[in-house]
Amino acid sequence: MLIASEQEEHRNYLGQFIPIQYHHSMLMDPNRMKNFKAAIDFVVQPGAKVLELGGGTGVLSWFAAEKAEKVWCVEFNRELVAESRRFLNLNRHGDKVEVVHADAFDYLPPEPVDVLICEMIHVAMLREKLVEVMASFKQRYQKRFGTALPIMVPTAVVMAVQPVQKDYDFEGFHAPIIQIEELSGNLPGTIDLAPPAIYSILDFTTTNTLDIAWDGTVVIEQSGTVNALRFITKNILAMVTESTSTIDWLNRYMAFPLATPVEVQAGETLRIHFHYRAGDFISVLQNALRVEVVR
Repeated sequence: MLIASEQEEHRNYLGQFIPIQYHHSMLMDPNRMKNFKAAIDFVVQPGAKVLELGGGTGVLSWFAAEKAEKVWCVEFNRELVAESRRFLNLNRHGDKVEVVHADAFDYLPPEPVDVLICEMIHVAMLREKLVEVMASFKQRYQKRFGTALPIMVPTAVVMAVQPVQKDYDFEGFHAPIIQIEELSGNLPGTIDLAPPAIYSILDFTTTNTLDIAWDGTVVIEQSGTVNALRFITKNILAMVTESTSTIDWLNRYMAFPLATPVEVQAGETLRIHFHYRAGDFISVLQNALRVEVVR
């Protein structure tokens, strides 16, 4: 049980206070921006009411304002509240967005909304509190309005894990370290030893547990040393029923080094085990990772 000071520290750690300069990287990420823009354009109908929780710079609320009649953009960080208001004032339709300085765990709009946007997303649902915020919002929203829930963006998330071999030598300095990986392909010294295996699917239209665990196996396709596990997170932003397709956003991968690497041969079965809670510190998952060859 966390005491009050620890709860506040934990809360601040979990994405509540991302410095403004890091938001520039998010604005510069075409994978994130283009897919969110497409999903929001698809789900927001003309004249809609929209709520965004954790608005950051306000860009996703601005996407919604292109069609929406009204958008409430909730942000807890005072610096970002001021900056998002400044940015929105510079952009057409920015006047449709009301930036609200409030906690996403407490705020409800003054009236029912058609769409909820919440991009508190980190690889493997770590650090940030999307799962918990969504659950809290749905409970409070239905208690107040007693109506059907709004369309959720994202609507679901699919998470997978993959055993890899990585080179942790940096100019002769050996440093097994957590790495953020681009989607464009493996860096030199990185080898995929087996295909990714799905370990969790969260559907935000239903009730989800915060506990995420997997005790499963993969078949090794290439001999080598499993010294890291790559975590893959695919966010399903919108369901396009007409074409039975989805609009997705794939987070950059994150590779976690293993405390005890395991030698494997092609054809062997590798057992992978871990357990954590959505929103946990990154170190919680890293410390929970266990792999072994099934003989």
